[in-house]
Amino acid sequence: MFTGLSAFPVTPLSDAGVDSGGLSRIVERLVGAGVESIGALGSTGSYPYLSTAERAQAARAAVSAAGDVPVIIGVGALTLSDVIRNVDAAQAAGASGLLLSVMTYQPLTDEEVVAFVEDVAARSSVPICVYDNPGTTHVTFTDLMHERIAAHPQVRSIKLPGAPVPAFTDRLGALRKAVPDDVTLGVSGDAFAGDALLGGADVWYSVIGGTLPEPAMALTRAAQRGDRAEVDAIAAQLAPLWELFGRYGSYRVVAHLAVLLGLTDTVAVRRPVRPLAAAAVAELRALLPGLTATVAVDRRTHAP
Repeated sequence: MFTGLSAFPVTPLSDAGVDSGGLSRIVERLVGAGVESIGALGSTGSYPYLSTAERAQAARAAVSAAGDVPVIIGVGALTLSDVIRNVDAAQAAGASGLLLSVMTYQPLTDEEVVAFVEDVAARSSVPICVYDNPGTTHVTFTDLMHERIAAHPQVRSIKLPGAPVPAFTDRLGALRKAVPDDVTLGVSGDAFAGDALLGGADVWYSVIGGTLPEPAMALTRAAQRGDRAEVDAIAAQLAPLWELFGRYGSYRVVAHLAVLLGLTDTVAVRRPVRPLAAAAVAELRALLPGLTATVAVDRRTHAP
């Protein structure tokens, strides 16, 4: 579950709330692509903007549609009580694992962060991936904090923020020495995935994997073979998309990409986040031929 490609889909939204049927179709598509796991309710899946009830609904839909493919459910929230409610709902839905981001409004001490993770881990009966994502959550994990957290038997993976080589591989090497051998180390930040996987990361927690699983799978397999040329070729195909991520945010861009590919009927973002402006959508639309040249696109009857 915490190796290879973990694909993070958008959560389709409608005026009535979560579109369970739409999420099920997206998850089934990922299953067909052969991903190792599915990360529902990650940042791409709008987790901070959904109610506890909506998150439980999405968890049920994702797990039901995934069959034998493990589903990792995001449970992060501002308060421990809300996280515990999300943990209980995810486990009741049949989640294979949990993705825990520690988010905050008030600054947290290292001790508060470690205790928070330990409290959640004590509640969980399934393995946990701890999400180190300081740019979004405003919580920075030190290597010592990861060492302490990874000592808990329920913590089985760490999702690290992407960074250029050698900064990422240096940190990877330091953490390998600090955490148990059976705790996997993964990368987020799609633009850094190829170098990270070639440099020894166990898993790519992927934004595009949830929307364009075929090239994400191809990049992952090439990296696992140690095929630098193939990794670079696929990364070059995807680089224009990642450049848009940098300018507009992957959350907005992928939500629009899902519409353009016929995966969702509406742009899956919630206010205060606004959809992309028309000019940015035009940029994204112009990239589609290059992005889909070697992948199978799910075409539905409506026009995006």
